[in-house]
Amino acid sequence: MDDCPAVAAPEEIGRTFEENARAKAHYYADATRELTVAEDSGLEIDALDGTPGVESARYGGEGISYPEKFTLIYDVLERAGAAASPARFVCALALATSERILFEARGTVEGRIAPEPKGSSGFGYDPIFFYPPYGRTLAEVTVEEKAEVSHRGKAFRALRGYLEREMLREHR
Repeated sequence: MDDCPAVAAPEEIGRTFEENARAKAHYYADATRELTVAEDSGLEIDALDGTPGVESARYGGEGISYPEKFTLIYDVLERAGAAASPARFVCALALATSERILFEARGTVEGRIAPEPKGSSGFGYDPIFFYPPYGRTLAEVTVEEKAEVSHRGKAFRALRGYLEREMLREHR
């Protein structure tokens, strides 16, 4: 689609996933004058007071690989004596026009930090996120299994429900 000009990404300065999702949705809606969905997501580790949280992609600094991020997390958890800390993936999304937020949703998947990275599927922190109902990390499960429990999937399914309700309401 070459008819849409490129829009530079906004700086993510929110302190919560919701603040970042709202800010990005408004930013892109303002830039495009279109209805916009934006999301922010990441990993929260209880023993680290929610870290890496909104800094998940930037944890450890720019240019740090995920295996390097894993090492940093394991080192901090070991020092805290909390190796198998409860953790969760979080996704906050916002649907916006340039004037207002129309809908927000939050999806989570609860688990804990695995004793060591395992698996090669998925991306990001999946190899260190142990999901107890499956007895494996999210990097060890199939795409279909992950889709069933995904934090992003939950948030976007909520958005789908909202849009379906709005469409029904408008067509009455």
